[in-house]
Amino acid sequence: MPRENNTQVSEFILTGLTDHLQLQIILFVLFLVVYAVTLVGNLSMIVLIWHSPQLHTPMYFFLSSLSVLDIGYSSSVTPKFLTDLFRKKKTISFAGCFTQLYFYAIGATTECYLLAVMAYDRYVAICNPLLYLVVMSQRKCILLVALSYFAGIVCNLVHIVVGVRLSYCGPNIINNFYCDGPPLFALSCSDITLNYILIYVIVSFNMLSTSLIVLTSYAYILLTIVKIRSAKSRQKAFSTCTSHLTAISILYGCLAFMYARPSSNGIRNVDKIASLFYVVVTPMLNPLIYSLRNQEVKNALRKILKR
Repeated sequence: MPRENNTQVSEFILTGLTDHLQLQIILFVLFLVVYAVTLVGNLSMIVLIWHSPQLHTPMYFFLSSLSVLDIGYSSSVTPKFLTDLFRKKKTISFAGCFTQLYFYAIGATTECYLLAVMAYDRYVAICNPLLYLVVMSQRKCILLVALSYFAGIVCNLVHIVVGVRLSYCGPNIINNFYCDGPPLFALSCSDITLNYILIYVIVSFNMLSTSLIVLTSYAYILLTIVKIRSAKSRQKAFSTCTSHLTAISILYGCLAFMYARPSSNGIRNVDKIASLFYVVVTPMLNPLIYSLRNQEVKNALRKILKR
């Protein structure tokens, strides 16, 4: 219902994770290490792929793009989260809140599409290996990455434009450690029905469309692998897909938990933990997942270290 006081708030207050000092110190040290590993791991992956000729293939081009993306959207939230841990009043400006929401959401949406592109890349590599470099040309790879970013930018621009037009006349306390869409829009004194419809429709469309690409690609991959007679070749084909499937499972699991279900104030703290894992921890895991289970990456790293 519209409220009588229509004064627009100039800043928001984040509740954060905890007010206990000892726990704050532990969380600061823990997630500072996580953020440092995220930066070092993803930057190392980018440099390794750039300087290793044997990794100059479409698969690793997409992987380096994923590392750039992970650095970007982790940095949109984590530094602010770390500095807020010891602040009694965790404030963020009106413009800063929507800016953080926009860049974080771009990263989440773009990663969904980028992982779908990587699934298609694995399909072409395993099901049509002789035509792989022809089908996945450099121009097509750049276009697919650009389209992934375009989807992220356009989809979330809709949320920001509609969200900024709302009236925020208090309260101004966001029950989270960063500016996420649902808890932010819930503070508006305007009708937010359209905002929730857009969140549900756009997030559902993005998840369903990219999931369809992933499932279709891996259905064809599985049928092709079953027909391979050599056990060694089958194992190699499976190994190239395991890392990607692990990254997809983590991403889609977190997104489905946070957005593809009705919101409930009773489990808001559980939402915070899911958000923390997705926004802060997942960008650290991706380079570890792809490097620890990938023999080509290990070999390229050994060559560089020997130099």
